[in-house]
Amino acid sequence: MSTSQDKPRKRIHLAAHFPGVNNTTVWSDPEAGSHIEFSSFAHFARTAERAKFDFLFLAEGLRLREQGGLIYDLDVVGRPDTFTVLTALAAVTEHLGLTGTINSTFNEPYEVARQFASLDHLSGGRAAWNVVTSWDAFTGENFRRGGFLAQEDRYSRAKEFLSTANELFDSWHGDEIVADQESGTFLRDAKAGAFAHQGRHFDIQGRFNVPRSPQGRPVVFQAGDSEEGREFAAADADAIFSRYATLEEGRAFYTDVKRRLARYGRTPDQLLILPAATFVLGDTDAEAEELSREVRRQQVSGATAIRHLEFVWNRDLSGYDPDGPLPDIDPDLGEHTIARGRAQVRMYRDPLATAREWRERAAANKWSIRDLVIETGNRQAFVGSPSTVAETIDRFVQADASDGFILVPHLTPGGLDTFADTVVPLLQERGAFRTEYEGTTLRDHLGLAHPDAGSAADRAAS
Repeated sequence: MSTSQDKPRKRIHLAAHFPGVNNTTVWSDPEAGSHIEFSSFAHFARTAERAKFDFLFLAEGLRLREQGGLIYDLDVVGRPDTFTVLTALAAVTEHLGLTGTINSTFNEPYEVARQFASLDHLSGGRAAWNVVTSWDAFTGENFRRGGFLAQEDRYSRAKEFLSTANELFDSWHGDEIVADQESGTFLRDAKAGAFAHQGRHFDIQGRFNVPRSPQGRPVVFQAGDSEEGREFAAADADAIFSRYATLEEGRAFYTDVKRRLARYGRTPDQLLILPAATFVLGDTDAEAEELSREVRRQQVSGATAIRHLEFVWNRDLSGYDPDGPLPDIDPDLGEHTIARGRAQVRMYRDPLATAREWRERAAANKWSIRDLVIETGNRQAFVGSPSTVAETIDRFVQADASDGFILVPHLTPGGLDTFADTVVPLLQERGAFRTEYEGTTLRDHLGLAHPDAGSAADRAAS
């Protein structure tokens, strides 16, 4: 029986999440730059590649958030098209993986498969797809179909969407192109790219017009924590995001998801678990703690605190002092929520209970509205000196609480620079992180096998 002492040291996977589509980005800081100009994306990507990160990750915003019918301008406003940004970044990087969130609820398999196969070709095999669903009619209003899908239908569509896209990727096997100039033969197989899919959600047939790409298929990420999401990841994903920041919660999630793989004929190394993680660095742990408090107060201004409280109270609270006590009125349980399109609609399913709990905590700790939102909101996952943060990250990975982390800085575009210059070298000294890229594709970086769609000989034999 092996012990933690003789267990082989795991290699840490690190990725960089371009900040945005959230209210944790401190766009008001003097050091913050644009979230839409290409120079910001390029700086961020080059920093991640200089640090030998596995990949860069872009979230997706299909609708600007609103509150009271007005754009919620405390968030970063706007998000350029994912494929456009990633394709542009492919031209200014050589090794860094390029991961984009693309929605399976409001897109079609053919167009998404074509875009990812093209990105994989143009980047030399560095494309990855974060497959997500959309749960709210708020987002659906931007699309021709509108509305929303029930959760069981969303995941049913997502599974069929992914399997259909894989059929399209695999409609080319990789050996069809001969391009013999003397004989004038370009294709070995004139039926290359032929596909036919008939299912509950999609009934399509035709020819896929992008030959097999360097990775065969893009790396697939999934970001669901529900029972359906965990099963979807265990069956079909190469990596899953996790929202668990503590060692104990991380290990429980890690164990639960990894044990599901066997029922799909997969081994634990075929699915990576990568939590998102914020961080604040200082020369000392004490300095980092102080900076962390400052960052949290930047992230939660008085106006932001009031808006967050409105998510639960579901009523206009603009007349309340953010540095004063919580409202003594109860939340409005009306049908139309003020937080349309936000995850808080699902997080706070019992607003009355949440309000009672928050009042009790605020009274016990003498917290104002702003204090409460700061204390109950997301905290920085890693706070400390570079040596402390490096040790903590390594401990989490070696203890099987994760396989690595997707780092989310609070500043754009330079928020990753200090981590790259101070923490990464310490992880390299520990032998826990690469000093050079050892392969050319994202699958190489992540230690994932390249899918085989078969060869001409295999097809002839079958």
